Amino acid sequence: MSKKKFDFYPGLPARNRPFTVEDVVCGVDEAGRGPLAGPVYAAAVILDPRRPIEGLRDSKKLSEARRDELAPLIREQALAWAVAECSHEEIDSINILQATMLAMRRAVEALHTAPTVALIDGNRCPQLAAAIRAHAVVEGDDKVHAISAASILAKTARDAALVALHAAYPEYAFDRHKGYGTALHLARLREHGPCPVHRRSFAPVRALLPQPVRATVAAAQADLFQGAAA
Repeated sequence: MSKKKFDFYPGLPARNRPFTVEDVVCGVDEAGRGPLAGPVYAAAVILDPRRPIEGLRDSKKLSEARRDELAPLIREQALAWAVAECSHEEIDSINILQATMLAMRRAVEALHTAPTVALIDGNRCPQLAAAIRAHAVVEGDDKVHAISAASILAKTARDAALVALHAAYPEYAFDRHKGYGTALHLARLREHGPCPVHRRSFAPVRALLPQPVRATVAAAQADLFQGAAA
């Protein structure tokens, strides 16, 4: 009996695949665009066709326990993987979209095997080296297994970082909400005010800053948007 062929691109029809069998394909995804605190993470993964990993899908559709099972398998069995981040300071300086693109670029550049094609989850691509063809795949984390793997690595790395931040700032319960704007987080934010790792350019945080600081942050954000539109 012949061995069943494993499809690494279950949601990407063959006629729509922007690569050939000769290409080295990496998947890229991020975690942490929406939270009010901490860095944004990105990961890049090149899977090994000889060592398929069962159960890869969008990390948001997996339980924490399942993500924690899959992450070490990905690191062990992938041909190459890398995780990178952009800090909360960088997010406030260049805005969350540009910080996400930068984290993705850093992850791709950190791969010890250079890809020829990068499949990016979403509808935008970071600027990569000229030798790498970047293609955006909407909802790619459930269509391309390499993007799913990147989603899992980025998510587990960021969650671990927020648990570490909880040790430094336990009053905010970062270990429970991972920095997202939950009712618990917003209540703690109102009670204690922003801490050093909160993203001051995000409205719920900015609203709690002293007025002079709030005005400075708002002016900096306006300059950013004007510069992007120019």
